Amino acid sequence: MTILASADRKFRRSPRAPLLPRKYDDGDSFEVGFSGASFSGAVFNLATTVVGAGIMALPATIKQLGMIPGLIMILLGALLTESSIEMILRFSRASKSSSYSGVVGDAFGGVGRTILQICVVVNNFGMLIVYMIIIGDVLSGTWLDKVHHLGVADEWFGQHWWSTRSFLLLLTTLLVLTPLISLKRVDSLRYTSALSVALAVVFVAITAGVAIVKLVEGSIGMPRLLPEIVNQASFWNLFTTVPILVTAYICHHNSMLLVHPIENELHDKTQMKPIVRTSIMLCSSVYIATSFFGYLLFGDQTLDDVLANFDGDLGIPYSSLLNDVVRVSYAVHLMLVFPIVFFSLRLNLDGLLFPYAIPIAFDSRRFFSLTAALMGFIFLGANFVPSIWDAFQFTGATAAVAVGFIFPAAIALRDTHGIATKKDRLVSCVMILLAVSSSAVAISSDIYSIFNR
Repeated sequence: MTILASADRKFRRSPRAPLLPRKYDDGDSFEVGFSGASFSGAVFNLATTVVGAGIMALPATIKQLGMIPGLIMILLGALLTESSIEMILRFSRASKSSSYSGVVGDAFGGVGRTILQICVVVNNFGMLIVYMIIIGDVLSGTWLDKVHHLGVADEWFGQHWWSTRSFLLLLTTLLVLTPLISLKRVDSLRYTSALSVALAVVFVAITAGVAIVKLVEGSIGMPRLLPEIVNQASFWNLFTTVPILVTAYICHHNSMLLVHPIENELHDKTQMKPIVRTSIMLCSSVYIATSFFGYLLFGDQTLDDVLANFDGDLGIPYSSLLNDVVRVSYAVHLMLVFPIVFFSLRLNLDGLLFPYAIPIAFDSRRFFSLTAALMGFIFLGANFVPSIWDAFQFTGATAAVAVGFIFPAAIALRDTHGIATKKDRLVSCVMILLAVSSSAVAISSDIYSIFNR
């Protein structure tokens, strides 16, 4: 049996220990020269996990709900997300746990911890495949409603063997994603995270600019402010927007899964609450602007993925150039979001497979083996699954909702340390009600669509 040196034995962990290594003491850190994550770096890392692929479905959500209820629901999603993260942080301090799974383990034991980690792995794995598929669609094109939308590579260079989806995704994986997912510390991604948020702002700015120009020209009509209910089916369709809103905040960011890794790297732990609030406010601003101007620009012609609307003539000068800038900036944005989500996927899968091993950051062989295996399966999924939007909705309505709403609310309601307030219990009940109802509607909708194709 291999005997670990004393320096290694101190990092041997049990299933209740954090997935990330912590500072040795007040004077030591992960690496020489690293004195803790910065406030701005933590904000951008957290914001990057929020603004994912779900942003493109928000204009269609506004189309379904109407402008006023839709924007209210986006704000409600932000408030619930911030509340859930804040509760996790408070209960983590009370239980002296430094990870989300540790808090769940403290409240519900090893079984609860394992269920959470399975949900995280399923959710993140599915999200990363979605990211890869969308990147492939932007670069090499896609079919939507029996209409072929050309990718930017086909438009620029024509159709060649090197412009196929598989080859372009392989290049993206080797040249862009692999270097980013090979970093062992979250704060190392602070610059790419800042660039990712900036690219999301570019998309919002272009959409808003085009909408304002067309509004001044009088070529945009008055948007619908309230939902259009013509029959019972249209009424129930309103509830299918809830999983989309939940997905926008929970499925495409896994913020709570990165709160503790970020907090572990902070020099001043009291900064965590303002970091969470600033990140959610930043993302909510991007979401509201995208939803408002996206629906204002395309109206009832808004597609489920608003990016597909940027395939034709926008009715303004330089329309083709703006279309390319929007699509390319969004594809690059997803490439930069990818490593943040991958980070929490790798940590939680490692916790499931090797619960008693030393932290993965100290085991290079395990780190790179798990990284290569996960990236290989994600690459295969993106190439051989033609469309996973139905599965994406199913995953978002189950695993993501459990991670984002059900577990935080259940922890507060169980209240093993007696610190929950009346507000915590009320918010928790609302979270569980919203999560269960949205999941039931989404799953029922998926099953109905499968049997009626």
